[in-house]
Amino acid sequence: MAAAAAPRKRFRAALFDLDGTLVDTAADLAAAANRMLADLGRPALDEEGVRDYVGKGVVNLVRRCVEATGGGSEEDHRKALEAFERHYIAGIADRSRPYPGVVDALAALERAGIAMGCVTNKAGRFTEPLLELTGLRRFFGVVVSGDTVERKKPHADPILYATGKLGAAPADTLMVGDSLNDVRSARAAGCPVVVVPYGYREGLALEDLGADAVVASVEEAARSITIGW
Repeated sequence: MAAAAAPRKRFRAALFDLDGTLVDTAADLAAAANRMLADLGRPALDEEGVRDYVGKGVVNLVRRCVEATGGGSEEDHRKALEAFERHYIAGIADRSRPYPGVVDALAALERAGIAMGCVTNKAGRFTEPLLELTGLRRFFGVVVSGDTVERKKPHADPILYATGKLGAAPADTLMVGDSLNDVRSARAAGCPVVVVPYGYREGLALEDLGADAVVASVEEAARSITIGW
């Protein structure tokens, strides 16, 4: 699927996924995963391998890391999750940074009066510190984490919660993400959705995500929102 601007339409609000869309978090997630594996006496995984496990939350990431290093019992998974969370919160923004152009894009949307929210499957105890430490929290009128509502993406609930808080109809809100979860959640909620070509897709091809369009960057998405599709 070739990069393209979003369809011609004016939007009142924009929602953004976090990991892989706004912030490149793979290095810190991989570091925490490998410290966890070391605690369990298991071999390290390369960062690119861990990158493919990102997108469906920490529990899924930890499970896949454990499975990739020999599997284990429920108790092994429990210990692994506890170790991962301890290591991740300690270094949550050591190397995680907003992708190039993200801050300028969000600032442009803010100036244009576009209401914004962040919708992620990352638990709130990780989401809020990461947004604060990367300087992005100030842009969002609502932050929906993986434990804010009962069901995470790909269900519609997180997006419907966010649009409700922003006072915008789903049809007037653009979702910007990088994964199948983002697209499915937007579709279920009735939101148009675009994806960036980088980020964490769990190995899926861009054309398999089913978004309305692929935008080269969050900056391009912002231009589409302010100019109209």
